[in-house]
Amino acid sequence: MTAPGAASPDTPIAGLVDLALTAPTFQQLIARASDRPDELTLVGPASARSFVASALAQQGPLLVVTATGREADDVTAELRGVFGEAVALFPSWETLPHERLSPGVDTVGARLLLLRRLAHPDDTRLGPPLRVVVTAVRSLLQPMTPQLGRQEAVSLSVGQEIGFDEVIARLVELAYTRVDMVGRRGEFAVRGGILDLFAPTAEHPVRVEFWGDEITEMRMFSVADQRSIPEIEVSTLVAVACRELLLTEDVRGRAAALAAQHPASENTVTGSVIDMLAKLAEGIPTDGMEALLPVLRPDDHALLTDQLAEGTPVLVCDPEKVRTRAADLIKTGREFLEASWSVAAMGTDAPVDVEALGGSGFAELDQVQTAASSSGHPWWTLSQLSEESATELEVRAAPSARGHQKDIDDIFAMLRAHVSTGGYAVMVEPGTGTAHRMVERLAESDIPAAMLEPGAAPKLGVVGVLKGPLRDGVIVPGANLVVVTETNLTGNRATAVEGKRLAAKRRNTVDPLALTAGDLVVHDQYGIGWFVEMVERTVGGARREYLVLEYASAKRGGGSDKLYVPMDSLDQLSRYVGGQAPALSRLGGSDWTNTKTKARKAVLEIAGELVALYAKRQASPGHAFAPDTPWQAEMEDAFGFTETVDQLTAITEVKGDMEKSIPMDRVICGDVGYGKTEIAVRAAFKAVQDGKQVAVLVPTTLLADQHMQTFTDRMAGFPVTVKGLSRFTDPAESRTVIEGMADGSVDVVIGTHRLLQTGVRWKDLGLVVVDEEQRFGVEHKEHIKSLRSHVDVLTMSATPIPRTLEMSLAGIREMSTILTPPEERYPVLTYVGPHDDKQIAAALRRELLRDGQAFYVHNRVSSIDDTAARIRKLVPEARVVVAHGQMPEDLLERTVQGFWQREFDILVCTTIVETGLDISNANTLIVERADTFGLSQLHQLRGRVGRSRERGYAYFLYPPQAPLTETAYDRLATIAQNNELGAGMAVALKDLEIRGAGNVLGVEQSGHVAGVGFDLYVRFVGEAVEAYRAAADGKMVTTPEEPKDVRIDLPVDAHLPPDYIGSDRLRLEAYRRLATATSDSGVAAVVDELIDRYGALPEPALRLVAVARLRLLCRASGITDVSAPSSATVRLAPMDLPDSAQVRLKRMYPGGHYRATTSTVQVPIPRDGGVGAPRIRDVELVQMVANLVTALAGKPQQDIGRTSLSEDDAGATASGKERQAR
Repeated sequence: MTAPGAASPDTPIAGLVDLALTAPTFQQLIARASDRPDELTLVGPASARSFVASALAQQGPLLVVTATGREADDVTAELRGVFGEAVALFPSWETLPHERLSPGVDTVGARLLLLRRLAHPDDTRLGPPLRVVVTAVRSLLQPMTPQLGRQEAVSLSVGQEIGFDEVIARLVELAYTRVDMVGRRGEFAVRGGILDLFAPTAEHPVRVEFWGDEITEMRMFSVADQRSIPEIEVSTLVAVACRELLLTEDVRGRAAALAAQHPASENTVTGSVIDMLAKLAEGIPTDGMEALLPVLRPDDHALLTDQLAEGTPVLVCDPEKVRTRAADLIKTGREFLEASWSVAAMGTDAPVDVEALGGSGFAELDQVQTAASSSGHPWWTLSQLSEESATELEVRAAPSARGHQKDIDDIFAMLRAHVSTGGYAVMVEPGTGTAHRMVERLAESDIPAAMLEPGAAPKLGVVGVLKGPLRDGVIVPGANLVVVTETNLTGNRATAVEGKRLAAKRRNTVDPLALTAGDLVVHDQYGIGWFVEMVERTVGGARREYLVLEYASAKRGGGSDKLYVPMDSLDQLSRYVGGQAPALSRLGGSDWTNTKTKARKAVLEIAGELVALYAKRQASPGHAFAPDTPWQAEMEDAFGFTETVDQLTAITEVKGDMEKSIPMDRVICGDVGYGKTEIAVRAAFKAVQDGKQVAVLVPTTLLADQHMQTFTDRMAGFPVTVKGLSRFTDPAESRTVIEGMADGSVDVVIGTHRLLQTGVRWKDLGLVVVDEEQRFGVEHKEHIKSLRSHVDVLTMSATPIPRTLEMSLAGIREMSTILTPPEERYPVLTYVGPHDDKQIAAALRRELLRDGQAFYVHNRVSSIDDTAARIRKLVPEARVVVAHGQMPEDLLERTVQGFWQREFDILVCTTIVETGLDISNANTLIVERADTFGLSQLHQLRGRVGRSRERGYAYFLYPPQAPLTETAYDRLATIAQNNELGAGMAVALKDLEIRGAGNVLGVEQSGHVAGVGFDLYVRFVGEAVEAYRAAADGKMVTTPEEPKDVRIDLPVDAHLPPDYIGSDRLRLEAYRRLATATSDSGVAAVVDELIDRYGALPEPALRLVAVARLRLLCRASGITDVSAPSSATVRLAPMDLPDSAQVRLKRMYPGGHYRATTSTVQVPIPRDGGVGAPRIRDVELVQMVANLVTALAGKPQQDIGRTSLSEDDAGATASGKERQAR
């Protein structure tokens, strides 16, 4: 009936639903539906929704409408378990129609793809024909541009002939953004004949290679490192538009006509309607332009029901809830309409009638129903409340225990009785691990149970256990069937639709040299200077690129000195990060050397302490934990999210440490919400499996409660006792817990510093997890430190500790860093604009509408109560509460706790929310006077919202009258543009990193950090630690030598041509990667990446690679200078040649000289042919020098002109040319 054929993993609950539909009540329903009555009123429990929809869909396609987006997600997941890909969700915009924010690219893409499938049911590239479309009432009421599904998308496939420029032009029409490097959906980049394109509905971007107008190759690539992913085959790509209102000729014409009536003037407010129309007329998309649909395309809009196939019925679930929801949406929509287009926002004489704009707001539910019925779509409802004319379905909801043991026992008893009397029973679990565990639990309770294959029908006499997407269980007497789910037993919500794996974001490392003029940089040899520009110069007939740096003049009162740094020495440069603006260094003075020496001395002290701690730990015996048990795997399988790569790495590292006999001391760094807690849960579970106890130490009661909830949820279903201990635990409970710790009956205790008090005894403590160690007091830290030498300690920190520092401390305290954000659904929508009470009220109401909570940040304690009173007036229905750092600690904790437990709706607070507060239900943030905050503060604040499945909103407001200072304006602009963690933000994160480094290193070191810049300082720490460890192991301690810069100045035309890599930023990045490669294989890896991203290497780039290899050779032989003093000779220095090598030099180059006093070798450059022929240059010259260096050192020769480790030069360029010619 549903999915004919054998059991299939795509439709895990098809067999179960088929069995349920054999019940007379469903058979009668199917028969009634086949007559297509105009109205059909059904009554049944909410848990029967998917069964009813499956029955109705037997007769043809169906539209299911729910009250909320979350319910729509759940129903979609369940129906996909029955019909597979023939079910799709039509998502709602995350924005309200007049909110001055445009919906996300991913949302628009999913909507357009679904409309396209409805319009082209036979197009197999899009998926099978749709049987059920699920949507929330919000999408049902929202008008849209008609015929969106018939809009021409960009379709590409290998072998197709299509004009390259034509594709680019069409992408621009479809509102894609052209960038130099693709980082998010809706972007594309062009390099030569290569097009990188990230479609809104794709999981990864695709690299398309053209040869002329033919597509020769398509491959997916990863956003994180821009490299191809060879494992995934791609042959076709359908790229739909990124916006629902496209700027076609006539839309731009109408915008121009409206704009002409009111030309923009000096004082036009950015974001006002006049400003928006002027931009749209020029074809520039603006945020929130969709709201102008009624005036840009008058008399032109359609509803979702107009796009459905003829005669498709509409099934409304919970019509009462849907009606209330519709009324709320329309009311809030009107508020936004008035707030957004009020006189303040419009400019005084508005070019657009506000009433006219109402057309893009939500339609009334009754209008939609009338329109649907009149165009032949029957309107059916499924309610939980009975009424006279309704058809009651014979289905009941399964009993629910919600985690109470007695009720769970009752459910088990019911199942046992049911199967023993010949009935069918099924348990549906969200994960494979939990399903296997359930079979064991049922067997322990003497109930016959077995795993069911996905999609298979239940069998008589046993409880079938199934992994599938069913939220709540049902009892269907007519089919003699009982279905119970995980939610019925534990109350844990089975996770909804497996969200698409988002492409891993680019890791948040600062683009090492995203330099703009005026940035400070540090050169290892010459010190701190300004970056001026990138220039190309021709020296000795060879073109090369240089960075120009400006230094303080060596002469008193002189101007400034310039230093030209060739691109192959970029490894000597780093960006200066160190707090205040330092003085520029002088070229040729001794100041820089002195500064470096001082910093080195200071560093030695730290390194000594660290190494002593390390030696103590190595000497003390710890407990070596056993490898993972089967239960460990089951518990980990039940994790409701996909782990990120960083998370998996960290978990493996932690387990590896636990299985060693030396006590673990590992720090895990990662922002709040990056999944550190899950790592702690897995480590704790592992320790308990070995019979050890676990202490989890947290700084605040709120965190204790949050961890308590997470740990209890994740370990439910296993015999593990988890308890909490904090100041709010009542005395009797505290005594029980402390006794349990002493006698070993309690496995995991989560608590504040009460756990460290005297009188607390453990039976067998094996693991201590410390969360946010930097927030504990000094004596508590000492106490934790004393534990380190004999039990395993896992520390978690949300202060980003710089990657580089972590490398240099390697082996002292092991660190794992989680840099990849979790697969979050959406970036936070950020609105920056003038303060307006109407807008604030509308934004807060919208959050209350979806049962969420909001933060309102007001950073002055003196006036915070007045602000709270103003908010209460604006939104009288909300429960408002105040929190700030000057309140008594007890009251503050209780307030925040209450907010987390949803006793309040709006928290009016100072920036105390900036760190460590993780309240996933709070998804709107409003910041007053955002112009007074620093960039990293704004960024941290915004990180508090958008952490759950709901879209997060951040409003940064400034006073409308006061003029903004330039820096404040820049900051707000930056935060508005970077709504995902990217390069701009990463720079703001740098100052957090400095704070993080202060936490690790201590304050007295900060001065030295400022003196030499952070990156160089960190390198010193690494070298010192290395030296001490060598000493501890009995080796000689030498003061680390400065790595010498190798200067290669030969007539070689070696550079990356701008027509190969167009963007300066990316070209600089490529130069930097080549300069910092420290081995032959490192150079080969960079070459592979360049070929993958930009195509075959042109000649000048091949020469640049040869020069990079020559530098490695010279560095290994201690040569720092290779130059051509005249057009006929090459000079190398310093070289100390023994007699045998001098003889070899004379034999190879009769005209060569060796000067022992200056340690230089000088040889003539051979000619390319007979007498009078020009001398060799470029790759041949570089190869000659390489041969000379290896011969004099007595090493075998190397071919340095090749492009990879295995090919010779000709082969490589040939393969590149072949690839271009394909």
